[in-house]
Amino acid sequence: MTDHDTICAIATAPGSGAIAVIRVSGKNAFTIFDKIFVPAAKGKTVSEQAANTVRFGAVTDDAKIIDEALVTVFCAPHSFTGEDTVEIACHGSAYIQQQIIQLLIAKGCRLAQPGEFTQRAFMNGKMDLSQAEAVADLIASQTEASRRVALQQMRGGFSSELVRLREQLLWFISLIELELDFGEEDVEFADRSQLNHLVNEITAHIAKLINSFALGNAIKNGIPVAIVGHTNVGKSTLLNRLLNEERAIVSNIHGTTRDAIEDAVNIKGIMFRFIDTAGIRSTDDEIENLGIQITYSKIKQASVVLLMVDITDSDHKIREAIANILENINAERQRLLVIANKTDLDNEESLAHRLAQLQLPVPQKDIITISAKHNRNIEQLVNVLLNHVNMQALDNNETIVTNARHYEALRNALESLERVKTGLADGISGDFLAQDIREALHFIGEITGEISTDEILGNIFSKFCIGK
Repeated sequence: MTDHDTICAIATAPGSGAIAVIRVSGKNAFTIFDKIFVPAAKGKTVSEQAANTVRFGAVTDDAKIIDEALVTVFCAPHSFTGEDTVEIACHGSAYIQQQIIQLLIAKGCRLAQPGEFTQRAFMNGKMDLSQAEAVADLIASQTEASRRVALQQMRGGFSSELVRLREQLLWFISLIELELDFGEEDVEFADRSQLNHLVNEITAHIAKLINSFALGNAIKNGIPVAIVGHTNVGKSTLLNRLLNEERAIVSNIHGTTRDAIEDAVNIKGIMFRFIDTAGIRSTDDEIENLGIQITYSKIKQASVVLLMVDITDSDHKIREAIANILENINAERQRLLVIANKTDLDNEESLAHRLAQLQLPVPQKDIITISAKHNRNIEQLVNVLLNHVNMQALDNNETIVTNARHYEALRNALESLERVKTGLADGISGDFLAQDIREALHFIGEITGEISTDEILGNIFSKFCIGK
């Protein structure tokens, strides 16, 4: 990318619609538009047009009128990119859009690369790197929760926290490096006890941000929920109930589902990815065994595992199913819910008595009785799933980390600061402390883009859509 070029791109979604917006940014944006835009009311050209104003006119190629459109002018540095920018709202015909793009290129524009407008905003100091990444997250948001998190980050909530952390560390490292300049005089400018207190505060804060990634990743990508169990216990029926559509084939024949069926649904602002899996049993069917292997792989990927059991099965079979799943999940990372299905085949009193007698190795609150066939207690199950997602941090407007790159950088920064804590406890010299603090500053700076490389920037902005 070369920032001295004037770039153009279609900023609205592909296809035909009522209107389309084409964006142009760069030092020659106004002069290029003077060549192709004729205002309906005689007077000022685009170059002479006041900032943040809209004018109606015709887009022309010499004497040929291509379309009638509205042109909005933004003057540097008060634009999205920080450069002179023009946005043209034309009719949404794909043909008209391409004609205008070709005309702009013929008059001196270059077609923008993915994310180039946002990259220019970053390079021109309109936003830091974490805010730029939040722009892409906001565009991709599919739920209320993901929209709120992306908007909070785009408006600088995360960045402001990182700036405060960097300023505190920079103040101390400057004092330590001042000590090194006076090394022969054995003076101490940086109070070690105060530094220790500060590092403890910062590590606690960074640890909290790291821990928020589990929620942030779930909000951004959806919470994977695996529906598992023996054959013919009602897994596909439950999936259909949760999705409110006949997504999976339901049959009394054992082994109907032989592959994982996955679909997502937005429940009260949270995206859940439900995965119906092949029933677990011993079989000589090679294809069905492949499906069972996929079931175990989906169990490992899930945040929540819904183990369905048939309440009419024997005590031994139910306990065996639970024991098998407990062996295949990570209790620290994953939650197991036992879903006792087919409650319509027994009365409530005898069912409660039987479940109490079973003494299952899971908390009572994680055992839910349902009838998938008759849609009984499905709402209770949904409420348990919603409660699994601790939305308190989002409701309190706390910073939530959603980006894997930020998560990795924070982990690296925490490791560096843990070495600082150890060094302070061991009384090591200031030059070693300074080295570890510099490392922490480096990793925090990677998040905001204060420290970046062309490779990192290229990787981030290549994932953006063209026009943004």
